[in-house]
Order: sequence, then C-alpha cells, then structure tokens
Amino acid sequence: MAKIDQVEIAQIDIAPKVKRTDAIQSFVTQETVMVTVRCDDGSAGTGYTYTIGTGGSSIVALLNDHLVPRLIGRDPQQYEAIWRDLFFHTHATAVGAITSLALAAIDTALWDRNARAAGLPLWRLAGGAQARVPVYTTEGGWLHIEPAQLVEQTLAAKADGFLGAKIKVGKPHVAQDIARLSAVREAVGADFELMVDANQSFTAAEAIRRARQYAPLDLAWFEEPMPAEHVRGHAQLLASTSVPIAVGESMYHPSQFAEYIQQGACSIVQADVARVGGITPWLKIAHLAEAHNIAMCPHFLMELHVSLCAAVPNARWVEYIPQLDDLTTSRLRVEGGHAVAPETPGLGIEWDADQLKARRKFTPIVVRG
Repeated sequence: MAKIDQVEIAQIDIAPKVKRTDAIQSFVTQETVMVTVRCDDGSAGTGYTYTIGTGGSSIVALLNDHLVPRLIGRDPQQYEAIWRDLFFHTHATAVGAITSLALAAIDTALWDRNARAAGLPLWRLAGGAQARVPVYTTEGGWLHIEPAQLVEQTLAAKADGFLGAKIKVGKPHVAQDIARLSAVREAVGADFELMVDANQSFTAAEAIRRARQYAPLDLAWFEEPMPAEHVRGHAQLLASTSVPIAVGESMYHPSQFAEYIQQGACSIVQADVARVGGITPWLKIAHLAEAHNIAMCPHFLMELHVSLCAAVPNARWVEYIPQLDDLTTSRLRVEGGHAVAPETPGLGIEWDADQLKARRKFTPIVVRG
C-alpha cells in the first residue's frame, strides 16, 4: 500500500489571452496554485486550483499551514476519507471559497496520482459515460465588445466548428442587451446555441424583466442572473420564464446545489471543480443532478472538465476558454464541435516543466514526512 511521503506547493500566475469583462468584474490574472503529491512507491500526481486575481496567497497559506501536513503518511487511494478529514479540520472556514479551492488542489492531485497508478485516464476511472461532449466558446462574448465585433467573433466561432457561444449580459438597460443578442442571433441563425451570463448582477425583479425580453431569442440558458445566495429569487425567476436558468460557478459545496435542486431554482448545474473542492465532490454534484434529470454544464477549466464531463452521462457542454496553453504541452482536442476526452493516464493534462519553473511566483514549498 502506497503512502504519501512528500507534497509540493507552487503558484504560477497567468495573464488572460484576451481582455475579459463582465457585468461586475474583470479577469485580471489566473492565480494557479498547484499541489504535487509523491508516494513512497514512486508514484505521483499533480493537481491545481485557481482564482481570477485575488486569494492565491491565502490558498497557499491554508495548504502549507493546515492541510498538506495532514497528508503525510496517508494512503492516496483513500481520497474520500482524506477529503472529509481535511474539510472538518478546517470546519471553522468552511463552507467557503478559500477552503474549497485549497481542497481542490489536493483532491485533483490525488485523483491524478490514482489514475496514473491505475494506468487509466480520469474519465474512464470516474465512470466512462461518454468519450465526446459538445463544446461552446465564451472567449468572444465579453461585455465590453461592441455589437459588430461580437457578431464577427461569434460567426468565426461557428465557422471554427463550435456548436454554441456565450454572450455576457448586464448592460445598464435591457434594450442594450437585446440589441447585442439580436444582432448575433440574426447572424448565426436558429441552429446555433446562444447562452447568456449576467454574473450575478441583477435583482430578482430585473432578472424576471430581462428573461421576458430574452425569451424570444431562444437561448440555451440564462446564467447567474442574481447573487448565488438568493435561492428563492432563482426559484421565482425559473417559475416565471421558459428560459433555462443556470447556476453553480459561485457555489462551494454539494449541499448548496442540493438546496437549489430541491427548491426548483435551476435548470442547469454549472459546478466548477476547483470551487466545489475537487473531483470527489464534483462527481457527487453531477450524480445528484442526474438523479433529478438536470444537465451538467461546468464552469471554466476546460482542460479538466472535459474528462469529468466524459465521466458522467448528464454532462451537456464543455466551456471553451483556453487558459493553460502556456503551461502545458497538451491541448483540448475538438472534433466536429465536440471536445474529445484524453486517453492519457491521469487528469489528461501534460504540464510543461520548463514553463512552470520559469513562471512560478516562489520557490516551491516542500513538505516531507
């Protein structure tokens, strides 16, 4: 039985490839915190988590001071026990973003190690439900982009083989949103999916108003219309519109998804593997959604989510936002509008060791037994 005898913590910051703005914020940098677990049998695995500009140093401190030392001597295959032990060890700060993000770095490293040791790609080890998943792009729909350019970029995405595109909404007046969306819909036609994302910017009343205006555009979903903690508001919105309501990127534990589902407050679940605490809770959320006939369309992290989407039968879309290209030698494979799950053992992400070393924020922290 293998035992963890060394863990490394590193941070690499990545600038976005394009300007990214939405109704409440700008994406200034991806703080990528990485954890590598090494075992006494020579096996190893690397996992990661991220923020979009703040909190990276807090994640590193939580890992170094409280979580990683508790991994030494543990059996990496007991990932359920490890996740639960670490969650309750930090119970005073859970459920919360920093704790969940830190747990994700560890949990994804354990799954990478276990899949590599088994000689299996993650998606097969975790269920092997489907080898290909439809892919849509978010990279051309940012809120600052003017309608003419928005149309041009969305048409280019369609020509490149994407099956859908996400457009940011939340302009000061609903008429401005409608002008942008209508121009795109007219250009791409009825057979191309359009999703919209408000990034939690509306009140319940305004979300209901805007959904009424969006409905004739036949949208695939209306994402994060209001703050994630407003479950009742989402239930009221969903009851008032035919537009599917998508939530999840700002939720940090399976119980929060359970509450949304139980209250009839969402049509689509968008769990982010980093923000919910890793692969172990992500799969629970996916199966919870499946039991209620709800689709999984996860947020961001396409390099990891492609494998998780392939693992479960109710994953409907992979979101295309290339962010790790500068740090990896592997690339998301897209064929016929579908993301193809990688067959390499582990997470399916091949890190570029030279780039990681060149871009690291500090000398990696090493914790040994």
